[in-house]
Amino acid sequence: MSAALNAATTTSVADAAACDSACAEPLPVLGRDVTVPLVTGGEVTYAALDYAASAPALQRVWDDVAAYAPYYGSVHRGAGYLSQLSTDLFEQSRVTVAEFLDCRPSDQVIFTRSTTDSLNLLAAVLPADCQVFVFETEHHASLLPWTNAQVTYLNAPRTPDEAVATLERALADRDPYGPALVCVTGASNVTGELWPVKELAAAAHAHGARIVLDAAQLAPHHPVSVRDLDVDWVAFSGHKLYAPFGSGVLAGRADWLQQAEPYLAGGGASRKVARRGDGGVDVEWHTTAARHEAGSPNVIGVYSIASACRALTEAGFDTLVAREQELIGKVRAGLAEVPAVRVLSLFGDDAPRVGVISFVVDGWNSSHFAAALSAEYGIGVRDGLFCAHPLVRTLLGSEPQAQGECGAPEAAPGERSLNAIRVSFGAGTADEHVERFVRAVKELVADGAKWQYRTQEGRCVPAV
Repeated sequence: MSAALNAATTTSVADAAACDSACAEPLPVLGRDVTVPLVTGGEVTYAALDYAASAPALQRVWDDVAAYAPYYGSVHRGAGYLSQLSTDLFEQSRVTVAEFLDCRPSDQVIFTRSTTDSLNLLAAVLPADCQVFVFETEHHASLLPWTNAQVTYLNAPRTPDEAVATLERALADRDPYGPALVCVTGASNVTGELWPVKELAAAAHAHGARIVLDAAQLAPHHPVSVRDLDVDWVAFSGHKLYAPFGSGVLAGRADWLQQAEPYLAGGGASRKVARRGDGGVDVEWHTTAARHEAGSPNVIGVYSIASACRALTEAGFDTLVAREQELIGKVRAGLAEVPAVRVLSLFGDDAPRVGVISFVVDGWNSSHFAAALSAEYGIGVRDGLFCAHPLVRTLLGSEPQAQGECGAPEAAPGERSLNAIRVSFGAGTADEHVERFVRAVKELVADGAKWQYRTQEGRCVPAV
């Protein structure tokens, strides 16, 4: 690695270490000083409270990427200095991610485009006749990829113990008894509640099944140890881990991955390609992670994930978790003071959770409420069904198959909305942002919106 790039990286590490003395402060993120206009006049610093969809990139990550950018080169295919540098950076990023996840020595780390891509990759390499078990509470990225397997969808449990017992019964009753995979989230993208991953992994293994952990919402908030949780695979996305869009990870056991045809056929996945006498082609595929990384990889995206992993590790998850729990406490206490607000939960108020909270407000359509938060207070939240339609409908008390449109037209006062509002935050969230959010909820419920709104292309927007 060049001296300039080494110096830039070393400086950012030192800056991160210096933050230890100010552990109560949010980590610096891009956009923290951006101002947005209000329909009522003036501007305000934007409060980004939609981390569960995409977290803002850490300044540290952006600085690391900027330091590398002049040395950008194609990996694995060039004899030139920049290609060799980029290859070294790419492969060292794989080591960094393995350390971040506390992987086993035999595990593979495969770089993908996202959590969705990672789980679709795993779905593509399942052995024949594999049965998949997945709770209806999963994000669609975990719920939908298993089209070539026999899938058993499990009902939403109401306690962690019930989740384990439900899985054990389903695995014990499976017929025929063959390869099986359990897919489970680490933290719900709707309620933020932590799932009993270690206990579910033990139940899966006791019944001869494997388990993949969707850590998209867990990894940005809590340490994830593949060894301690005893999961077979873990998947997560860079854009939720304070890195830019476009990169993801699937890490874990190598055997199913090595035995299957490549996820994508092409350069990089193949070791040898030769024409046969009959005119066909013989291919010898890689047995390493490269087998499922065909094409020119997203080197900057991969490096940004590694940078985020280092930044979170150096900041210290104990510190990050403690501060986030304070923010969760502020939000939940504030919402509890508003009788019209109902917070959605599977496991109850005392369940451990990350900074993801969904709720509905009596008399409000969720799209209308979210639009007012944005237009009148400069607060960005999410409304809808959060790519977890069966779960949200279950939590709202509607039938799982009931029709509910994200961004449906505004409901009349008192009419129940089939959507919800989600506020989410993390390591870069300022205290003022959550305080403004709580104040805004109270004012909107008490006084109503100050502006008129209309529905446009399924979204509620301020009327001009």
